[in-house]
Amino acid sequence: MKRIVILYKIEQTGKINKMKVKENKSFFLMQFGDTPQLRVLDFLIGFHFFDYPLTEIARESNVSYNSLKVFFPYFIESGIVSKTRKIGKSDYFKLNMDNQFVKNLIKLDWSLTKRNVLPEIKEKVYT
Repeated sequence: MKRIVILYKIEQTGKINKMKVKENKSFFLMQFGDTPQLRVLDFLIGFHFFDYPLTEIARESNVSYNSLKVFFPYFIESGIVSKTRKIGKSDYFKLNMDNQFVKNLIKLDWSLTKRNVLPEIKEKVYT
């Protein structure tokens, strides 16, 4: 289970910003690095059954909305994510489960998780 720590950043203007920081990174991020693109992919892989607006993807991935808008069009063009619906002014997106690259990413994520979790479970059982 991932724990989330909430940090408060006080800017020079006196404004208080609330930032969520994952204390325990996923095995996917530990293996491949902690970049905005990989954080978004990690979030979408973890919740691939659901669709989200860009604001929610940015918030839950701990990526700024402006950064997301820079690279997210590439995800759409390459078929990694697909637009599922539009509610009001918000477009909703989810992982494109028909894309072979996405299928392989999910398999990779599961194999990393199994490789890292199974030894811990076996160790607890035997001790």
